[in-house]
Amino acid sequence: MAGERLAQGLKGLAEERVDHRFKALPPNAEGLTVGELAAERRNLFADGFTTPVLALSAESVEHNLALMETYSTRHGLAFAPHGKTCMAPQLFARQLEHGAWGITAAVPHQARVYRGYGIQKIFLANEVVDAAALRWLAGELADDPDFRFICYVDSLRGIELMDTALRAAGATRPVDVVVELGAGEGARTGVRTETECLELADAIAGVDTLRLVGIAGYEGEVPRADFERVAAWLRRLVALAVEFDKAGRFADLDQIVISAGGSAWFDTVAEVFAEIPALSAPVLKLLRSGAYVSHDDGHYRRLTPFNRIPEEGALEPAFRLWAQVVSRPTPQQAFLNAGKRDAAYDLDLPQAQVVRSGRDGTLRPADGLTVTGLSDQHAWVATERSGDLEVGDWVGLGLSHPCTSFDKWQLIPLVERDGTVTDFIRTIF
Repeated sequence: MAGERLAQGLKGLAEERVDHRFKALPPNAEGLTVGELAAERRNLFADGFTTPVLALSAESVEHNLALMETYSTRHGLAFAPHGKTCMAPQLFARQLEHGAWGITAAVPHQARVYRGYGIQKIFLANEVVDAAALRWLAGELADDPDFRFICYVDSLRGIELMDTALRAAGATRPVDVVVELGAGEGARTGVRTETECLELADAIAGVDTLRLVGIAGYEGEVPRADFERVAAWLRRLVALAVEFDKAGRFADLDQIVISAGGSAWFDTVAEVFAEIPALSAPVLKLLRSGAYVSHDDGHYRRLTPFNRIPEEGALEPAFRLWAQVVSRPTPQQAFLNAGKRDAAYDLDLPQAQVVRSGRDGTLRPADGLTVTGLSDQHAWVATERSGDLEVGDWVGLGLSHPCTSFDKWQLIPLVERDGTVTDFIRTIF
């Protein structure tokens, strides 16, 4: 049933009509469905796509999906990749095909998108205190006995709000929750002390609208993070789960959830989670890394744990933003027609990687080219030599931070190495 719902949802995306809403698509594709356009297998450079155009490497996406599936399996981890990175149902489907337990969300809207495509297991890494969202959630749980939903709690007031809203909604199933242990003083959300965690567990036990199923948190917020600090915090997380279990707080469960793991420290998560002792029920060791699916050419290229464990493999940057030179006012300056509306810039500026000649389509390295700034619709490029670029050349840009790359594009061509577009990835932010 769930698989049929996802398949129908993806079919609906393929039946969407191509029009002016979608950046960079060929003007002469207007009126085709997305599926029909994909079936034409057009070339990104020769068959009518306009610039700027964001491309997602088909080969790199497949490589990254397979690598994280292998890594998770090897280390005995369940995997619920954070869907906020891409908000793309087609990629969710691929992640599930590659063994994902479910998909992680950050806010109720994202969970609603997931449910619209039949996602059966959702881990929401936040406390949900919105009465309207809880009313919707109660309905989803009542309508589908196979739907699994887990979210954080990190305050007594949050538990009170959740209980009140769920009772008002006539909830027939309790909402599964995990106590969120904060990563330290000055970190983001989460309870700061073990004493407070115990208080929350007591409060959850006092209501019948919530069910405590485990402990979770986000090690990426550990202050001055390094291996020792991150591992120490993860061991606090595990010790808290062990203490809860000894106290009988998980007595009626057939599975205990212990969850952590962003995209920067999942190797440390794997190492510490391997130390989890036998508890009263099997442990779901749930990893939530999301940026891996596209990886990047900046922030995560520097931070990825695979830099520390090269024997486990390496992720590949899958994004490339193609823009054209539209102005060459001086020998030292060029301007491309891609800017803040097209490229992520919150962590790093785009990197010029390759130039495709506007005259004959030949490729050359983008030596001597540096993106120095972005305007709304222009990239400022410093050039070392007057012959480095001319108006009409295409420049391939590497991007940093997948989360703010995906959300600037509603329909992203999936492109093979030779430039053939095989599909279009629809995002729903």
